[in-house]
Amino acid sequence: MFSFYDNGNGVGEEHIPHLFERFYRVDNGRSRKMGGTGLGLPIVKSTIDSLGGTISVHNRSKGGLEYIFTLPKYVDKD
Repeated sequence: MFSFYDNGNGVGEEHIPHLFERFYRVDNGRSRKMGGTGLGLPIVKSTIDSLGGTISVHNRSKGGLEYIFTLPKYVDKD
């Protein structure tokens, strides 16, 4: 299991289920000047899924978001 977090403001709980959806952006602004395209987290999730892992996200009590992901252990059979 791997975990990483930031110390930002976090996001509203209503956004948590959507953070891994393509093109989903928490802010309502349509300007790229204020953020990305909403593709970064879906790419991360797709990559982890393709490797047989899992990823989740939640707001931390001290602020910010925490991402937890797992990857299966690779065993070389040679």
